Amino acid sequence: MIEPYDHGLLDVGDGNRVYWETCGNPDGKPALFVHGGPGTGCNPNMRAAFDEQRFRGVLFDQRGSGRSTPHASDPAVDMSVNTTWHLVEDMERLREHLGIDKWLLYGGSWGCTLILAYAQRHPERVSEIVMSAVTSGRRTESDWLYRGAARFFPEEYARFRALVPTGDVIAGYASLTSSPDDEVRLRAVHEWCRWEDTVVSLEPAAKPNMYSDKDPDGLVAFARITSHYCANGAWLEEGQLIRDAHLLAGIPGVLVHGRLDLSCPFDTAWELAQRWPDAELVPLRNTGHQVTDERRLAMRTAMEKFSADVSIRP
Repeated sequence: MIEPYDHGLLDVGDGNRVYWETCGNPDGKPALFVHGGPGTGCNPNMRAAFDEQRFRGVLFDQRGSGRSTPHASDPAVDMSVNTTWHLVEDMERLREHLGIDKWLLYGGSWGCTLILAYAQRHPERVSEIVMSAVTSGRRTESDWLYRGAARFFPEEYARFRALVPTGDVIAGYASLTSSPDDEVRLRAVHEWCRWEDTVVSLEPAAKPNMYSDKDPDGLVAFARITSHYCANGAWLEEGQLIRDAHLLAGIPGVLVHGRLDLSCPFDTAWELAQRWPDAELVPLRNTGHQVTDERRLAMRTAMEKFSADVSIRP
């Protein structure tokens, strides 16, 4: 297991402190792991994304998740100061705190949306990008995941929808997962995660309970933050990050995406690649949303490509 050589809590304002850690070579190429969710936080296995000799790996828990404080599992925590643009500026504060000029951005799923938002606002601070299970924060993507995919799982969706029988199902869950009533909140959290598990259940070698196998506080934070972000369209104009992908010109990127990804269909990655002139799209034939050996190899290959010019220093 790779261990961090430094860590801390960074005051990012609004009463929030963001947990961060660094691993690998302090003199290596800076690279930031941007976790998915939103709201999942980081775990020790994520450190393995970075070659210990070549990279100065940085990981952080986004607001309200993981070891950052306050934690979104507390229904009293103010979610109005937890938005995409708050997270973008948290990343920039962390870069400045660590004295990094440019860094490679690495992440998947929701992490892709956050990477794109950061890179389009601060392109001069990004050396390369490596992403998998590409998302862009569009309402159409959320609508597919929490409504459209019901065509494959009508029985399971009927159960998911039962807590919000009318109106906007995503907004309804965002309200329920923030309820001060423990019973109401926890039931909504479990049904939200149960639906997330269902959508990835048909993938090759799918891990059962991919989302539900979290600690109780982590489960609440994930459901609460994810529904909050989806209900607000990630505070983006519809299609903004794909429309503005030309702002990434000059930043090399690799987009790794499974053709069997039912959570985040392949078209988002394809559309992004058409508008980002320096991106390489790597389709995975036998992979969905979850991590597989095929995905690990593709991501490792991308990282090796971008570490080729890195001098290994003792």
